[in-house]
Amino acid sequence: MKKVIALAAAALALAACAPAGSDTKQATGGKKEISFLVFETPNLTPQYWDAAIKRVTAKHPDIVVKKLVAPSAGDRDAYAKQLLASGQFPDVLQAVSPSGFAEHGNLYAWSDEELKNYDYPRSNPLGGKIYQLPYNSQPTPLVYYNKKLFADAGIGAPPRTYAELLADCARLKAKGINPFVVGGGGKDAFAAGYIWIALVGADVYSKEPDFLVKRRAGTAKFSDPLFVKATQKFADLAKAGYIDRAGLSRDYPSTEKAFLNGKGAMYPMGSWFAATKPSFDVGVFAWPTDDGTVVVPSYTGGGPIVNAHSKNLAAARTFALEFNQNRDNNDVLVKSDAAIIAIKGYRPPPMGPLYNATLGVFKSAKIVNAFTVETGDDSLLPGVGDKVFAIAQEIIAGRTGGAAAAKALDQEWVKAGGR
Repeated sequence: MKKVIALAAAALALAACAPAGSDTKQATGGKKEISFLVFETPNLTPQYWDAAIKRVTAKHPDIVVKKLVAPSAGDRDAYAKQLLASGQFPDVLQAVSPSGFAEHGNLYAWSDEELKNYDYPRSNPLGGKIYQLPYNSQPTPLVYYNKKLFADAGIGAPPRTYAELLADCARLKAKGINPFVVGGGGKDAFAAGYIWIALVGADVYSKEPDFLVKRRAGTAKFSDPLFVKATQKFADLAKAGYIDRAGLSRDYPSTEKAFLNGKGAMYPMGSWFAATKPSFDVGVFAWPTDDGTVVVPSYTGGGPIVNAHSKNLAAARTFALEFNQNRDNNDVLVKSDAAIIAIKGYRPPPMGPLYNATLGVFKSAKIVNAFTVETGDDSLLPGVGDKVFAIAQEIIAGRTGGAAAAKALDQEWVKAGGR
């Protein structure tokens, strides 16, 4: 309840200081004013967003941008819903899921002509239409590991199978080394979910890539044996003491800091971690499957969505397209957030070994959807993602197991309007 009140208060505060989509006014001198919702992370700082916006407006001086910032990276979808409910829906929103907005006519659908420069122009359709620009592929997660701690435990190479992963966890724990660093505290509950996302990708989506399509149709359930088995693996890791429960009190930046400070050997995290500069040697591998097949959950999207009712719709569309296709913006995004840009003809700037290793794992793998990250017809129902992260916290804390967690998720699905 405190979180909802805080979001509502923030939305009301914005009403006094920053115009949004439905209230956008004509700027002076014939300029078009739009509002742009962004989010901040350790990699995507206020300075990053300000500079990226300025590069676009330098090319389009007729556009004036009012930057809005979500309270946290993990809350940006919920915050966008708060702004919509209060009549302040922004003109452009970066990396906000279109699900829950597009179905009610709130978003502009991109044309084939506008999507022609993208590698995967039909990513994440909703009702056959594309509402989010698919400019960035993000493996979510990979496993980053501390090579020194692996060596201290007598581990010479990353695991190739799940059995090898369990053996490595046992070796690390025997040496007094925490196997997995996780987060999930405060406003960043999403940081608790990465091991579960990895397991669903490796064990569920690799066998049933359309699992969530079936779940939406009511022909599959989370309580089905395949999903329960993957979830039980998560619970077993927690029960064995391989996941640091102290992470449940850490927000996202503190979680990254804990790994960088040597508080654990492995860090399941999205590919954006490859932009960091650790003080020790870090390697990367895909979450291991039972048979050793290399499977990587990934999402291609992350671009802007545009308010279909923007009073300056043409300016909003122009800004959104330029923001994600501007080469300088993308070069900076690669350097700051290790982005894998999915735009035709784009070549990244020279990067360090961790980015190159991340890209190598991505290119060598079987790619499946990333659970909770989907934004199209195969996405979770609105609001269910937050429930996944809350249940993940319960699993890490040892308060629930695979079958109970899956049953609870089915119940949340029905509450959200699903079959």
